[in-house]
Amino acid sequence: MLVLLIAIQYPLWLGKGGWLKVYEMEKQVELQEAKNSLLALRNAKLAGDVKDLKDGTRAIEERARAEHGLIKEGEFFVQILPVDKSAVPTETKQ
Repeated sequence: MLVLLIAIQYPLWLGKGGWLKVYEMEKQVELQEAKNSLLALRNAKLAGDVKDLKDGTRAIEERARAEHGLIKEGEFFVQILPVDKSAVPTETKQ
């Protein structure tokens, strides 16, 4: 009787559709759902960017200024570089 009980329990715990396999699959599903939610957020952001680029000129102008340094007519571009300490000659005291 004990051998029969063990024979019945084996597929339930360790078989192809056993509880351990189901538990592992549920963990994999949870991880994939987390990845999918992050990708869905990224896709929503990109969709918003695409909509802005298609609908108006402000987004295009903003990208041109930020990525390519473009300026409008009548504007001046001024770039202030930080002082490089190694390029400035230093006086040595003797």
